[in-house]
Amino acid sequence: MKLFDIAVPAGGPMTSRELADKAGTDVQLVSRVMRMLARVALFSEIAPETFLAKPLAGVFCTGSPLREAVIYLGSQASAVALLPEFFAKNGYKNPGDAFNGPWQFAQRTDKHYFDWLSGQPILQTAFNNVMGISRMGQVDWTEFYPVEERLKVDNPERTALVDVGGGVGHDVAALKSKLPNLQGKFVFEDLPIVVDEAKETPEGIVGVGHNFFGPQPESVRGAKAYYLRTVLHDWPDKQASTIIKNIKDVMVEDSILLLNENMLPESGVSLYQAELDIAMMTCFSSLDRT
Repeated sequence: MKLFDIAVPAGGPMTSRELADKAGTDVQLVSRVMRMLARVALFSEIAPETFLAKPLAGVFCTGSPLREAVIYLGSQASAVALLPEFFAKNGYKNPGDAFNGPWQFAQRTDKHYFDWLSGQPILQTAFNNVMGISRMGQVDWTEFYPVEERLKVDNPERTALVDVGGGVGHDVAALKSKLPNLQGKFVFEDLPIVVDEAKETPEGIVGVGHNFFGPQPESVRGAKAYYLRTVLHDWPDKQASTIIKNIKDVMVEDSILLLNENMLPESGVSLYQAELDIAMMTCFSSLDRT
């Protein structure tokens, strides 16, 4: 209904009727929702059926990162609620198939989470924003890994790095920008529909449309390094093994595999880490590994 988008810019009190008229929805429904929002201190109920937005209400307006996080995390609630039923029907076994797990059970679909998400524009936007937020403040891998030493190639025609599942090439472009003297070719791979969205790819960087569940293309055979950033934690062992095997098949003697992943300690995980692991299980049948 976008009640926050209506009430916050108004800058003053609004009645339930005024909100409903602007939202084009039922006044009784608006009234019930606004009473709840007042009780959680997002609005003040200054008179019967009259509400004034408090400062905190602004963070739930369109464009706010917190709003996107609430939308994204809220979308998982129904699947989490059905976990007991899913496990009861599947013999209380740990999920191990990304195409037949808690998410498919809850949504009654045979689509992988990402395929399902692509058909939900509001949720897809929320997901993209949350993923961007989650990377803020993280230490870049080039700060602790000896990139210039390990990715050194003698032949400038050799591929120095292949970013597998690399989206539209932002990570590779950032690497080249930070270390412009790196020799060799740099490649980012992702599904063709994703790679096609890449804009103004810098010189020396090539995008390759590829599904990493199929054999790696000959064009990336013999690269110095194959890099995966938070790719494998989206997939259970069944599919993760396929991804790695396909990379192994095109590696040569001095090739290296670089994994930039979330890791769990053997014991004493934090509440956040445990929650994230359950979320990975719910949406992807996957896990954060130790």
